[in-house]
Parts: sequence; structure tokens; C-alpha cells
Amino acid sequence: MKIKEIRELTPEEITVKLAEKKKELMEIKMKHAMRSLEKINLIPEARKDIAKMLTILKEKQKGAK
Repeated sequence: MKIKEIRELTPEEITVKLAEKKKELMEIKMKHAMRSLEKINLIPEARKDIAKMLTILKEKQKGAK
């Protein structure tokens, strides 16, 4: 997910997307542990997306105060 797309979302929508991405990361890790994951690069991509969402969420929360 691109930063521009995340910035367009409301904090509530970011929170929902963040929960979905964390669940997806957990599933990817499980597949990797069971040796059924073909694309290993999905793990760092998911982590980066989570970091982007958390960063923008914090920015929006700081800006609202």
C-alpha cells in the first residue's frame, strides 16, 4: 500500500486496515513456518506496510491535538 493511499484514509479506516495487515502478516509467517510460502518477500512488504500505517496514524493523532 502506498503512503498517498494511506494518507487519504481516516484514522478509523487506518486502524481497520492495520488490523487486517497484521492478520495477513501472521498468516504469511505461518505459511513460511510450514514451508508452503513461495514468495518470501511478502514478509518484509507486510512489515513495511504496517510501519507506514502506524507512522501516518501517529501523525494524524498528533495533528489533531
